[in-house]
Amino acid sequence: MPPDPSPTWQTFVDGLEIFLDPMVCGAAAGLVLGFLGVYVVLRRMVFVSAAVTHSAGLGVAVAFYAHIHLGAGQGLNPVYGAFVFGIGTTLLLALNPERLRLTNESLVGLCFIFASGASLLVGDRISQESHDIHAIIFGTAVLVSKADLYTTLAVGGATLAVHLWLRRGFVFVSFDPESARVQQLPVRLLDGMLLLSVGLMVSVTTRALGAMPVFAFSVLPAMAALSLRLRLRWAFAVAAAVGGLSAVLGYMASFFLRFPVGASQTVVAAIFAGLAMAVGALSRRRAAA
Repeated sequence: MPPDPSPTWQTFVDGLEIFLDPMVCGAAAGLVLGFLGVYVVLRRMVFVSAAVTHSAGLGVAVAFYAHIHLGAGQGLNPVYGAFVFGIGTTLLLALNPERLRLTNESLVGLCFIFASGASLLVGDRISQESHDIHAIIFGTAVLVSKADLYTTLAVGGATLAVHLWLRRGFVFVSFDPESARVQQLPVRLLDGMLLLSVGLMVSVTTRALGAMPVFAFSVLPAMAALSLRLRLRWAFAVAAAVGGLSAVLGYMASFFLRFPVGASQTVVAAIFAGLAMAVGALSRRRAAA
């Protein structure tokens, strides 16, 4: 048999109607997660994001298991599993772990390790959906369903609107909670809304894109923006742009280079972060000279 022809730009353009939905879904997820990632990085919540991401992946796996082995119904949507487990983990991490004689880091580590291991164990029992479990963990979103696309757009749009509306309050309680209390802001409410918005967005997008690219989008674009030492308002904008661009360019790279989509999107986001760090370091060196 002759080897498969290498993908060309014309092939990509001809199939754009098929590729458009996953690119739009990825761009929307990357944009909103990149925006939220500024809070995640500055508040040192990186492993919180990882724990919630893997918990959402476990929720999708459990939904598949319930459908196959427990007769949970033909219409069981894995998004529901992602939502329940993702938000459940978010609420758990919002509790005060000192009552259990644990630190925040140990509780986050416990959730992360349990969710990662349990996802593989559940996946081992649903061989019919092994490809889907692999996609949940590593991300192989060559195609996305219309339901996943519309859910991502709706939740992402609502999340971004709330954050733009309450931006000053979120920034205040995130970086100067004592002053926020003096100003009589509802610190616990805003803090809870911030954490839940991250958990909700991660839960929804994990089903569509996979845990690995979702975690990358919630951390790497913000690292890129913050390494440039921008003002906070510009850091949010740059992180959102880098997240959306990483999703689109990563998808295109996976098409032309025949790599898995999730891995390509993750590596592209990491390249952006690395380049931004190099530019930031160079500019600081010049300023010090």
